[in-house]
Amino acid sequence: MKSIGPSQYRIFRKLYRNAAREMCKDCADFVLPNSKILDFGCGSGTVGKEFEIFFSGEILGVDIIDNRIEDMKFVKYNGEDLSFLESNYFDITLINFVLHHCKNPKELLKEIKRVSSGTIILYENLPEGLLSRTMCFLHGVSFAKLFQNNEEKGEFFTKKEWEYFFKEIELEVVHSKRVSAWFNPIKEHLFVLKGV
Repeated sequence: MKSIGPSQYRIFRKLYRNAAREMCKDCADFVLPNSKILDFGCGSGTVGKEFEIFFSGEILGVDIIDNRIEDMKFVKYNGEDLSFLESNYFDITLINFVLHHCKNPKELLKEIKRVSSGTIILYENLPEGLLSRTMCFLHGVSFAKLFQNNEEKGEFFTKKEWEYFFKEIELEVVHSKRVSAWFNPIKEHLFVLKGV
C-alpha cells in the first residue's frame, strides 16, 4: 500500500493551520519570542511553521519521513537516534501527537530532554474510556499503514502513565490541560514540561 504523502497533507492544510494557531494560543504563556524550536515528528510541518510564525522563532523539523508541505529546516532521522542534535540547544521542543507512534517513547523523551534547555510541549491522545481506547487503537493502526507504511500499532498511555514517566525521567509538569472538544471521541491532552 502506498503511504500518504505531501499531496494529501495539502488537502487539509487550512484545517491544520487553524488547529495550529489554537495550539500556539494554548502555549503562549510558555514560549518566548525568538525561541529555537524543535518540531519532533514534524509530519507536514504545518504546526511547527505556525509556531515559528506566531512566536517569531527558528524552527527545525525532525521526522523519519519527509512529508513537509511547509518551507522549514528539516533533518530526516532513523526513528531512534537523536545524537546528531546538540545538548541543551532548543528553547522549545514541540511533540505534537507523535510519541504514541514511536517504538520506545520513554527513551526518546529522555533524548528530547537532553536536547532541550527549556520547555517541552507534548500533545498526546489518551486511551481513557472505551471509546477513546478504541479510537486510539484504530488511529495507531491506520496511521502506521497510511503514513508510515509499516505494521506498528503504536502505544498509547493514560494521563497517569504519562505522569509516572515524567517523574521517572525528572520532567516537571508545569501545565496540564485537556484540549479535545467534548464531542471528540479521542481524549487529547496538553502537557507542558520542564527538566528538574
